[in-house]
Amino acid sequence: MLNSLLLFIFLTAIFADPQPEPPISLYDVHERYRDPIIEDRRFKHNDILTALSALPDTFHQSIIGHSVEGRSIHLVSIGEGPIDVLLWSQMHGNEPTATMAILDIFRFFAASDEFDALRQLIISNCTLHFIPMLNPDGAERFQRRNANGVDLNRDALRLQNPESRILKRIRDSLQADWGFNLHDQSRYYAAGTDQPFTASISFLAPAYNRQKSTNIKREDAMQLIGLMNRTLQKYIPNKVGKYNDTFEPRAFGDNIQKWGTRTILIETGGLKDDPEKQELRRLNFTILMKAFEGIASGAYEDVSRSEYLRLPYNRYNSFHDLILREVIVPKGNEKYTFDIAFRRLEKPYNNYRSFYPVGNVSDLGDLSTSFAYTDLPAAGLIAEPAKVYPQAIAQADQVKALDLWKQLQEGYLIYRLTGSAPEKEQYHRIPIGFLGSEQNYISEIQLETNPTLLLKKNNAIQFVVVNGYLYDLREGRTAFESYLQGKL
Repeated sequence: MLNSLLLFIFLTAIFADPQPEPPISLYDVHERYRDPIIEDRRFKHNDILTALSALPDTFHQSIIGHSVEGRSIHLVSIGEGPIDVLLWSQMHGNEPTATMAILDIFRFFAASDEFDALRQLIISNCTLHFIPMLNPDGAERFQRRNANGVDLNRDALRLQNPESRILKRIRDSLQADWGFNLHDQSRYYAAGTDQPFTASISFLAPAYNRQKSTNIKREDAMQLIGLMNRTLQKYIPNKVGKYNDTFEPRAFGDNIQKWGTRTILIETGGLKDDPEKQELRRLNFTILMKAFEGIASGAYEDVSRSEYLRLPYNRYNSFHDLILREVIVPKGNEKYTFDIAFRRLEKPYNNYRSFYPVGNVSDLGDLSTSFAYTDLPAAGLIAEPAKVYPQAIAQADQVKALDLWKQLQEGYLIYRLTGSAPEKEQYHRIPIGFLGSEQNYISEIQLETNPTLLLKKNNAIQFVVVNGYLYDLREGRTAFESYLQGKL
């Protein structure tokens, strides 16, 4: 009898209907909707116009005004539901991540596939209104402020700029039920005070008065943030922060909350190995779609605001690109043990469409409460400045005639040219440096300089730091030449 029962269970397991696959997530299929027009962060107004021109007639588009320099500002709407949701991006011209996600959202709603039920849920309950680039003049220069040099997010009361007036007018005309204020923040924010986690995405349900009171609408915003955070924790656990909620009387987010729209600020920070924020673009797409679903279905109402309140506050200025921990720094007849931190600044070229990084020492001393994207335990390593090769060369690629590894063993890692320095966009990411004929080389390790360092142990070079990048040379010539491969 027992054997018969076991046989029955075995055969049932074989021939039973297979278990359904777990539902696919929008995060998993984001590439399907990713707008190919936008590949990096430094796109311009014309790129937005190209993307908008490809949208089908199911989208309602209108020009709602013009910037200081006359660039058109657009409102794109889809849906037929009674809940009005307004999203505005690139109020600051150099904060483009959510704009990329919005273009992907447009392509999602233009498609038809296994997510049609979700589309129908959203568009039958909501009307979504997007201002995908509020500050096109700032975006043209990849700068925060508009062409008048004004921070639009401090112009909600005086409304002295056309872009500010446009946002206020659209919010008022819609009497929007929900508002999404979409920004980027510095990649050097941490989530919390004592853990090495970047604040890759941060939220805020802005205060509407100095007392930071919470009414029903602000609580709704907190609950929806809690729902979005649940999704983010699946993909970037511990890397979600909460923005400071001190009331700013001039800011749009605080005032739009005050004017009766449930407002949510989303600030996109940094994520390791995502310099162009394409993974963060994907995450923005995912959580905005989750927000639309939560609004349309009312699912946010089942989320406690305590989930929002438990998010750690952002901590500014606590992350760096590189920290060398407890490295020995000879100075005169003394030896000091420092932590040395580097950050890399972006220097634009090609009409602001491209940039090259320039490293600098951002902090030094005891940095035990700071964190970095690349963190090197360097106890016992001696940091020495590299030397400039004594003979100038005509062109950068002529260094290939030298035995660069041999010169490195003698401390030479910087090469002076007889003319101007080469284009840094070509040579910024290799373990040697170049100087123009008139350029000074500051080798001393001090704040806001860009020293080239040899990190030695027992007089053998184990690492070098060039332009704020760390190169591991513990495998010797092989490692060094692999970094140079294809770059010279």
